[in-house]
Amino acid sequence: MGRLFKTYLTGPSIICCLNCKTHLTLHDQLISKQFQGRHGTAFLFGTCSNITVGPSEDRTLTTGMHIVADIYCIDCGETLGWKYEFAKEESQKYKVGKYILEKAKIQKEVNFGTQHQQHSLVALENSIM
Repeated sequence: MGRLFKTYLTGPSIICCLNCKTHLTLHDQLISKQFQGRHGTAFLFGTCSNITVGPSEDRTLTTGMHIVADIYCIDCGETLGWKYEFAKEESQKYKVGKYILEKAKIQKEVNFGTQHQQHSLVALENSIM
């Protein structure tokens, strides 16, 4: 196995893997909170880093048939949600290329700091909202 290269995100609010705290996306990338995952509430994000994407498969979801691929944390391998690869219904095509992250698998890291500080104070929250 080779060396693991991770992307470290900067911003006021970063979404991380709950298991290993690997940065996944910025809160600014949140598109919708109105999704349901395998483990309850889920969120739709525009971009996601530090993940691996599994094989594509047909899956019947609450909004119809989609082709999706499960996504995993690049560090700990935790299943975090899925990526929309293809939507069969025209009204669902806005999801293609976007990511579902399950609330039960992520946490929000909030950075507090001023321009004069070299290191930010970090507060970890148990939930995203």
